[in-house]
Order: sequence, then C-alpha cells, then structure tokens
Amino acid sequence: MAFGITSINGQKVRFGVGLRNDICSELSELGSEKALVLSTPQQVDMAMELATAIGDRASGLFTRATMHTPVDVTEEAVEHALSIQADSLVSIGGGSTIGLGKAIALRTGLPQIAIPTTYAGSEATPILGQTEGGVKTTLTDAKVLPRVILYDPELVASLPPAMTVTSALNAMAHAAEALYAKDRTDQTTELAVDGLKAFAEGLPNVVENPGDLTAREETQRGAWACGTVLGQVGMALHHKLCHTLGGSFNLPHAETHAIVLPHAIAYNAVGVPELLTPVSEILDGGEPGQALWDFAKKMGAPMALKDLGMSEADLDRATEIALRNPYWNPRPITADGLRALLQNAWAGNAPGI
Repeated sequence: MAFGITSINGQKVRFGVGLRNDICSELSELGSEKALVLSTPQQVDMAMELATAIGDRASGLFTRATMHTPVDVTEEAVEHALSIQADSLVSIGGGSTIGLGKAIALRTGLPQIAIPTTYAGSEATPILGQTEGGVKTTLTDAKVLPRVILYDPELVASLPPAMTVTSALNAMAHAAEALYAKDRTDQTTELAVDGLKAFAEGLPNVVENPGDLTAREETQRGAWACGTVLGQVGMALHHKLCHTLGGSFNLPHAETHAIVLPHAIAYNAVGVPELLTPVSEILDGGEPGQALWDFAKKMGAPMALKDLGMSEADLDRATEIALRNPYWNPRPITADGLRALLQNAWAGNAPGI
C-alpha cells in the first residue's frame, strides 16, 4: 500500500523534514486563533519552541501530560483549556501527550493537531486509554481522533536509542495483533504488513545511525500504518495484558509492550500459526514469537518485566486481573497459560508456549 497524504480515517496526514514549522497553516485551515499546546514536563522546551513558532495563535501551554492518561490530570487540563478559551489543541510528544489531547477533546469537542515525537501511533486512532483508581480502561470515539498529524522526522531524530526501540516495538504490537483480529480485512492486513516491514527495515538503520532522517521517516510511516490499523480492528491478549500491567502496576507503557509482545504472539501462534506467518517472513525467523524476541534483543530492547521494577510476587495478581473480564482471543486463555507467559516475560526468558 502506498502511503498517501490522507489516511483511511479521513485525517490529514503529512510527512516531511521540518514540517512542524508549517503549524500555522494547519491552524489557519482549522480556523483556530487560540491553540493550547500540550506536552509532558520532560518536553516543555519543545512545547515552548512550538508555541513561539505559533506566535499569536498560541493561547497557552499545559505541560503536565502523564503516562496512562490519569483522569485527574485531564480534568485539570480541561479547566485550563476552558479558562483560556482555547479553540484547538496541539499535542507535541508521544502517547502520553497525545492521550491527554484526546481526553480533552472527548470532553470539549476541540479539534486536535498531533505532532508525534515517538512511534506510539496513538495519533492515528480513535481510541483513548484512561486511568482512574489504579484501573486503565479504553474507549473508542470519533471525537478523540486528531484532525491532522504532522510527522516530522527531525523530532524523532533525537529520540534516545532505547526509547526509539521500545516505542517502535509498541507500534509493531498493534500490527502483529491486527493480523489475527476477528474483524480483520484485506486492507487492515495490508496495513499491518506495511507497518511491520517499515520497522523491520528502518529500525536497524535508526539504531545504527539515529540521525538518519530517511530511516526515521520510514519508521514514522511504519508508526502511521500500525496506529491506523489499531484504530480499525480489535486487539486481544497482548494489549489486554499490557493495559493490566500498566494501569494496575504502573509499569512504563512502551517498555511493557516491548517485553510482552513476543510472549503474547508465541502464545497465540499455537492457535493461528498461518495468520502470523507474515511476522516470521518479515523478520527472517522461525516461530513468530521467537522471531520477535530475537529482533527485540538484537535491537537492544528491555527483555524482562523484573527490570522495570515488577515484583515476582505480583504475577499471580496480574494474572487474576487480566482474567477478570473475558475478552476475545484467537486461542483460549487459561490461568495456567497466562501465568506461565507472565513468568517468562518477568524473567526475560525466551517465549514458551
């Protein structure tokens, strides 16, 4: 599939070096005169630079975006947006910032421009995950889908190698699960394969030379494809587990996805080996879970949940939480199978089945 200017979601999607500097033309097209710029505390300098580029059209900054989109932070941001009479949102950052923009949009209806600085892909989906009371829930609503995405490879060129790899694997997880989604179509399968190929080809070049803007743009195109497919089909075991681990144990989002992915895919490959054949073919490996594990290890990804601070004593509780609400999966989920999967992911072992 060729990557066009507009995605199948009806969003305006643009790729190009220095594209963030064209932000004012996009705000004009939206008819926006009072943009609220969003970021995390770590990316406040980037947000300030963007606000300066926006000039008089920027009405304020909110730089407290937080991992897993806690509702209390969102409520504070909504109050700020209303107080400055913001008429649009500009999110510059990764999944945390873009998630905050979506959460504000859900409550206010404000249009969003997303300028991603990671490969999370959230900008391409109508999906919002929010955390309240230690529990992460997700919803799908057209109101949370950004109107415009600007992919500027210069913004990911400075992404540290470790974050580059975990963010890429997070995106690849969307595509891998899309291959066996119960509501998959030929189009979503094509998108998933395109996304996996873009990362398989581009990520090794980025790891070797982080400043390679051509390779960075290739991985951004992969992020768009993987994010778009996430918005088209339902996810299964992998995403359920990562939401459980992130929302209930406060583990970092991308790192958790990177670690769990090979194990979840290995588990499901037993049930639907033919649907996961593209993973093996793209990564030049054998069993798809093992191929992903080998690729992640070669890229220098984290390999063990224990290294993220998770206690082995929490694995039983994580299993129980993940089993609490039944959900569709291509292979039946058992308590023993899930517990064994989590044990391997916790210890950093190669995937078992």
